[in-house]
Amino acid sequence: MQVIFLEDVPNFGKAGQIKEVADGYGRNYLIPRKLAAPARPQDIKDVEAQIKARARQAAKTEAEMKVLAAMLEGKGITLKARAGQQERLYGSITAADISAGLETGLSITVDKRKIELAEPIHQLGAYDVPIRLGKDIVTTIKVTIVAEETT
Repeated sequence: MQVIFLEDVPNFGKAGQIKEVADGYGRNYLIPRKLAAPARPQDIKDVEAQIKARARQAAKTEAEMKVLAAMLEGKGITLKARAGQQERLYGSITAADISAGLETGLSITVDKRKIELAEPIHQLGAYDVPIRLGKDIVTTIKVTIVAEETT
């Protein structure tokens, strides 16, 4: 049975590839899970259109991420936190706090999962924090933690 792979299947084929597979494997596994479609002439055209649309969308998303990386490069934010003696924070600053600080301070929305913080920040000071926006798109921002003034 000839199928067109819609998704990458390890050890079998990549998306868009037309390949001969066993009838049972194609009918019972690949097609129901929408990993592949039967290789009929109309289906081949549909799959090619889908692949082109995915490529256009991926290129558009990558271009948007590059613009966002250029906007973030060299920028910095200041976050206030309660601190005790020896400049140690009572809590910690996490990726979610940095994401919220970017949104309020710079009006730029960045998903907290894209902020690569090795471990939460527990000390006052300045830190360089990498943000991975795409596979090869990484930018760094400066995060400064200052003590919150108590009244």
